[in-house]
Amino acid sequence: MQSLKPERALWRPWWLMKYFVIVLLLSLWWYTLKYNCRYPEETFTCKTQLKNEQPNTVRMQYTVFVQNFIESAEKFFMIGHKVNYYVFTDRVSDIPNMTLNKDRNLTILKVPSYPRWQDVSMRRMEMIRDFAREKIASEDFLVCVDVDMKFNDEVGVEILSDLFGTLNPWMFGLPHEQYTYERNPQSEAYIPTDEGDFYYAGTFFGGSVEKVYKLTNFCHNAMMTDKAKNLEPVWHDESYLNKYLLYHKPTKILSPEYLWYDDLGIPAFLKRRRFLAVRKNYNEIRNR
Repeated sequence: MQSLKPERALWRPWWLMKYFVIVLLLSLWWYTLKYNCRYPEETFTCKTQLKNEQPNTVRMQYTVFVQNFIESAEKFFMIGHKVNYYVFTDRVSDIPNMTLNKDRNLTILKVPSYPRWQDVSMRRMEMIRDFAREKIASEDFLVCVDVDMKFNDEVGVEILSDLFGTLNPWMFGLPHEQYTYERNPQSEAYIPTDEGDFYYAGTFFGGSVEKVYKLTNFCHNAMMTDKAKNLEPVWHDESYLNKYLLYHKPTKILSPEYLWYDDLGIPAFLKRRRFLAVRKNYNEIRNR
């Protein structure tokens, strides 16, 4: 497999920023960290691919989250803009009929099943890659999110960039030496203990279709290389995602406002909780 090489650092002076943001220099590139933002009206098409509602076996039923997710998105996600939702599942008949707002569409795509939830998690990168290449190459942006979530406040065009990632709230505030990167040097997801900028969540990422294709193509190829060596990284597709974003810096990073788990409490700095994990019993869901 071709080695992953760092891209040229992206230096973005504040006067060239598209939106009002907080800009910090915490690494070797300028990035935009999104907190408490308002945004201008723009014209674009946003494709939302629900990547946690994907190949399941009879033991896993994330379809129970689809209606709640879509209803919350219709209230808070990209309001006033055209949005196409794509749900990947092997349980097409389980997806309920839903009434959507104007210029919003829902497409259900049937995909294969896999026997383990770990394989489900990792294979979604392949599906997103193939989807980006074959179905929507001419569209503007692709936003990839887990379906066992709900929107709780406005999420709009302020998140969009060539490539964006979201900080994992469980790692927020920790030194990078404590991040749960993959530490096995034999794995394609390996990150040394003296490297790392942020720890990104696999729950919420996206960007232009071209950039998302490159990211997911790397993740899938790295996973297949590891699979041939009988290796599996500690956090599966999220481990490969972090490896890619370490060397291909995102042009925008979303703060914990855009991904939060109420099990962590609600700290004083968190003024808005825009995208929340739905509390659930994983054993119950995965064995339904």
